[in-house]
Amino acid sequence: MTTAAAPPPQPYRWSLSSFGGGRPDQLGALAERQDQSPPSGLVLRELTAVTAKVLARADGADLCFLGRSLDSMYDLLTGALEHSPWDGRLLRLPVSCMADTDWSPAATRRFREHLASVGLEPYALARRKRPIALVDVVAEGRSYGTLHRQLADWIEETREPWAVIRRKLRYIAVTCRHSTSPNTWRWQQDPDNDWVRTLPAAHVTDVSLDGRVWSYLADNQAKVNESFPHWNWFDEESVLTPRHRRLAPALAEARYFTEAGRDSHLREELIRLMAREPGFAGREQRRIALALRTRATSRTGSGTRPRTGTRARYKTGNR
Repeated sequence: MTTAAAPPPQPYRWSLSSFGGGRPDQLGALAERQDQSPPSGLVLRELTAVTAKVLARADGADLCFLGRSLDSMYDLLTGALEHSPWDGRLLRLPVSCMADTDWSPAATRRFREHLASVGLEPYALARRKRPIALVDVVAEGRSYGTLHRQLADWIEETREPWAVIRRKLRYIAVTCRHSTSPNTWRWQQDPDNDWVRTLPAAHVTDVSLDGRVWSYLADNQAKVNESFPHWNWFDEESVLTPRHRRLAPALAEARYFTEAGRDSHLREELIRLMAREPGFAGREQRRIALALRTRATSRTGSGTRPRTGTRARYKTGNR
């Protein structure tokens, strides 16, 4: 048996909602930019659609967002599920782990501390009640490959039952939308990703996203935190309040998506899109829909309007 350890230092990120029982941080003028326009309607519509698919295909698993690329999905959901029974079931693992070939033993130990901080320690994984699903944008699957390889080594060392853990672990890949022909190359076909076949088939799933929005979120969007690769995991300054030239627009967008999630129309759209998924008849998917709908009709959520005009622009974009 293992005992819970203090989580390792991670990049500081402001709380933008009361999700998880906290209070939103007061940003003041930090996120106010007169020259900052809200994201395009395409970004919000596509992000809403792919978020609905992630919720439906996770089948009730807790969601753990790897890296920074899908911070906007995390923000959207913390707004949408604020004051709901989902409190505590959205996690962030803000590390960069595309390759581990030059990790020191200390870096490997620190990575395990990061995994443990979100419930991915082997002992905890084998005994958790709900599955946990990693969520990230994926091109070649290198980050997932590194994480799974490191986790598999840890499981083998601790002799925890892989037959049990494999049923608790899921990977959701948000991929760039391409042709769906049988000849289309998929990241799971790479020989380096043969680990995928050690999991049940439904536990590794793809959700496609418009290529323009995928590139925006993965490559071009301003992020609140800078990348957090292994060489920064022991850097004391990396955990301080961020100060970089793109911080203001990044915070403005993060707050925009959090407030968008609070909007009752958007939450109803999430439910409508989830209902299109084949597995929506399942109990767990319906529980998520109920959490969204309860939040959508609650006194705290029904009158909330994003200050950036999300509701009007969202409704216009879906005519």
